Amino acid sequence: MKGLRLVWYRLWQRVAGFLFVLVFGLRVHHRRRFPRTGGVLVVANHQSYLDPILAAAGMPRAFHPMARESLFRFAPFRWLIRSLYAFPVRRGTADLAAVKEALHRLKAGGVVLMFPEGTRTCDGSIGPMHGGPAAIAARAGIPIVPMVIDGAFEAWPRTHVLPRPGCIRVACGWPVSVGGSGADDPETVMAAVRRQMLDLQAEMRGRRRSC
Repeated sequence: MKGLRLVWYRLWQRVAGFLFVLVFGLRVHHRRRFPRTGGVLVVANHQSYLDPILAAAGMPRAFHPMARESLFRFAPFRWLIRSLYAFPVRRGTADLAAVKEALHRLKAGGVVLMFPEGTRTCDGSIGPMHGGPAAIAARAGIPIVPMVIDGAFEAWPRTHVLPRPGCIRVACGWPVSVGGSGADDPETVMAAVRRQMLDLQAEMRGRRRSC
């Protein structure tokens, strides 16, 4: 059953990747930085509704997105995103069930995707990030990998009902180790992750000029 689920995931990943290359000229940079094995917590910026698919489209491992609970209310869509490894989180609360599920998947060697800004950007910038992801990574004993999505805000801003063609770039940062002894303050860790993401965003915006 697990094997069939992964085949299903790869099928959707290939279809999405093809469409994103066709419509948005999607390119993914620095994939070699991504750990090939073991649990990984991916921390990405949030520019549009497309972000969970964009983050995973060109990656060699299956992503498990932590998605807001409201997306699971419509039964057919709930079935689809659950089949693609997504699991719910209640925004604005200390959702212990979501944290436990993330820890379970990370300790089993999975790749969990989080958007710690909490909501989509209003202007394309990368907003402040809470220390929650660093605390989860420390408890699971796994690294954080920063990821930046750039161009999705222009392709599908909050003010538009539907996306439009554009130029999108995705980039992986260097893994950030998080000490499990409590020596690493979660807020400090996330500040370092955000600095790396800001550098990646500047690089991706430079690459997008050639689109």
